[in-house]
Amino acid sequence: MAKVWALRIKRISRFHSMVFLVVAAIVFGFLGLEFSDELELVKAPEQPVSPPPGQVSLVIKVPERILEVYNDGTLWKTYRIAVGTSSTPTPIGEWNIVWKDYNWGTGFGTRWMGLNVPWGIYGIHGTNKPWSIGKFASHGCIRMRNRDIEELFEWVAIGTHVRIEGRPAKVQRVLRYQMTGPDVVVLQIKLKELGYLDGRADGIFGKKTEQALVEYQKANGLEPTGKLDRQTLQRLGI
Repeated sequence: MAKVWALRIKRISRFHSMVFLVVAAIVFGFLGLEFSDELELVKAPEQPVSPPPGQVSLVIKVPERILEVYNDGTLWKTYRIAVGTSSTPTPIGEWNIVWKDYNWGTGFGTRWMGLNVPWGIYGIHGTNKPWSIGKFASHGCIRMRNRDIEELFEWVAIGTHVRIEGRPAKVQRVLRYQMTGPDVVVLQIKLKELGYLDGRADGIFGKKTEQALVEYQKANGLEPTGKLDRQTLQRLGI
């Protein structure tokens, strides 16, 4: 009987040892992957730890899930980020940092930098879910590792220009003066590409956007209503 119990205890001990080894392998695997990701960025020659000495601007590339820091228009540093899911996308367009804060709220990490997106509250912030970095995981905000946002926070001033690049939204409504939204950004980007709009794609259908659309309509034999109707939408190809 004693031998039977000893054999059972031995088997249980082996099982627990195997479970421990499997769990340890998974944990250390994740840690190793995160460390290798860090090395991938650190080893790049454009990864200084000193602040940019010139004017700072940011470019966020949604498909690649990276944030680029520019110093006087020259790439200074790159960070891995998390961005919005397909159902809660990160807002494409040209924005500014309009406020900065510490420990803004649960889930937002140690720093918050808000963007002036007119149809919602979006920002660049830290996270309590570092494993989400590199994924399409947020509700539209840009997530960074806390140690990364803490560094960037000190480099970025209120008013810093932020351009977010990615897949454009679909235009499914008639657009007119005083409207806002991601579809307005699509229109503005197209008018800028064609040389009719001299300004930022800020998602606000203001007088400059209206006048640019009127000029486009006149030049293309369309009724100059200043509204993005179906005929103008088809001609623009957006």
